[in-house]
Amino acid sequence: MNLHSNIQANNPTLSKICVIGHTNVGKTSLLRTLLRDVSFGEVKNSAATTRHVAEVLIYSLADHHEPLVALYDTPGLEDATGVMDFLQDHTDGRSDGVERLQAFLMAAENQNDVLDGDFSQEAKVIKSLIAADIAMYVIDAREPVLGKYKDELAILASAGTPVLPVFNFVKDGADNMQTWREMLARRGLHVANAFDTVAFDFAGEMSLWQHLALLAKTPAPLEKLSTQRQAHWQDLAEEGSLLIADFLVNVASFQEKISQNDDPTPTLLRMQDIVRHAEENLQSKLLDKYRFYHAHIDTAAADVLGQKQDLFDGELLAHYGIRTAGGSVTGMLIGAGFDVATLGASLGLGTAIGGVIGGLLPNTSAIKDKALGVQTLTIDDATLTLLAARAQNLHHALRHRGHASLDAVRLHGEISLPWQSDKLPAMLKKARLNPQYSNLQDGANGKQNLRASLAEPLAQLLETHLLGLK
Repeated sequence: MNLHSNIQANNPTLSKICVIGHTNVGKTSLLRTLLRDVSFGEVKNSAATTRHVAEVLIYSLADHHEPLVALYDTPGLEDATGVMDFLQDHTDGRSDGVERLQAFLMAAENQNDVLDGDFSQEAKVIKSLIAADIAMYVIDAREPVLGKYKDELAILASAGTPVLPVFNFVKDGADNMQTWREMLARRGLHVANAFDTVAFDFAGEMSLWQHLALLAKTPAPLEKLSTQRQAHWQDLAEEGSLLIADFLVNVASFQEKISQNDDPTPTLLRMQDIVRHAEENLQSKLLDKYRFYHAHIDTAAADVLGQKQDLFDGELLAHYGIRTAGGSVTGMLIGAGFDVATLGASLGLGTAIGGVIGGLLPNTSAIKDKALGVQTLTIDDATLTLLAARAQNLHHALRHRGHASLDAVRLHGEISLPWQSDKLPAMLKKARLNPQYSNLQDGANGKQNLRASLAEPLAQLLETHLLGLK
């Protein structure tokens, strides 16, 4: 999807949709979410952020040279009551609505003395409204039905442009919804769409495009966009799941060999750092996949919270309800930063190394390793399960996040595990037998082709789990 601002949309087959509403109801936020563009316009928790009409085109995903929809972000209608007063007092009631609005526009352009104040902002909105094929009227559902909103709807009705009311902030405004719907119905607006610009719901977006297509004189561009978005959303689920699966296979096949008599602490710490860095890279890839680009976010940075609670902390396993092979003692050892030599003196070095140490599982049972006097350190089942849960949590969060959200992405919400640690998928068990699949040892790129035979079936399992989450 290519986006270009400030383009004059003169294509007669293009659906021209203006976004209208009172100041600070979330018009620009709606555009950001529909455009998947965190940098569009300016979103703040303050009034009258948008001062001019901003135009942007949405192109076909199949043909980036084919524009399908032109969207117009308009300033807030700050004084609809003043406009209605002018229409009532200074226009002919027998004229049609557009003629009366044109009289207002002429008065605003000439700064007619009968206008009490500056109505240049309202004039911009009304010009956009008259020129549009469809108007989306954004409603802050938290607000009660006030007279100024009724005046705004009267202006919309005068223009003769088909109108789709769109409820924003639905979760916090549920108590007002019925009153709003009753008022809209009395004005002939029997179809409205709930679409929260922060708590994103893809089904709500599909409903939005479908309702707009019903109002359009030429519905084909909107229907095409809806179909393409549906397919692309499924592709994102598959591609994101494959990213996670490749990462998990990469970590599962990651191993280091040390001498039976060596202190494992330096290797343990180095492997932990490598896995942490790999998880951060995965998170960045998922953010980019869903167009939450760090470079475009500035002060509204979508930082991923959860890094402070360390991946190799036993309490984090407990938070996700992950069982460990060694019970509660194992949980205390994970990431505790203990002195292996001291622990070995009291428990015996073999006992210390034989358990799960910092999320690393030594394999001392391999006959070859015993013969060579070495042990193999790999990532344990509980940590692999934790990594999968955190990645699934992030993937799910991004699929329910609007591009106008100003909050950080949080990883500690409630989420079901894709599996329990004692039932690790066969693909990850097989990965441990193929250390050549991992590029974490040397930091080299590539090897994805080697991992594909395991990552692809694992991705299907992860996608099924993802789509089943609430």
